[in-house]
Amino acid sequence: MARRYCLMLDLKDDATLIAEYRRHHERIWPEITESIRSAGVLDLEIYLLGTRMCMVLEVDESFSFEKKAAADVGNAKVREWEELMWKFQKAVPGAAPGEKWLAMERIFKLEGGTS
Repeated sequence: MARRYCLMLDLKDDATLIAEYRRHHERIWPEITESIRSAGVLDLEIYLLGTRMCMVLEVDESFSFEKKAAADVGNAKVREWEELMWKFQKAVPGAAPGEKWLAMERIFKLEGGTS
């Protein structure tokens, strides 16, 4: 059964950097796509409003943030990508030093169908 996570991160308030960040995401390195899929991510979308981003992950039963983080440490291309992305990103308020994407808490879900 698939699970969904929503995570939040900010971009630096600089129109030139934001445009460059968007361009990078129009042509993500194939090694990054492979690392995401091999971690059990079925679908991933990033939404942007001003400088605030929301990432929506749909994952399978094999996915865990801990396993993904451990795999990323051992992947030179992922480390290179993350270092490049940090040029554009800044932590949301309340994040620990070095912490990037923070999981959001779901507070509502529309259940059931219509009658």
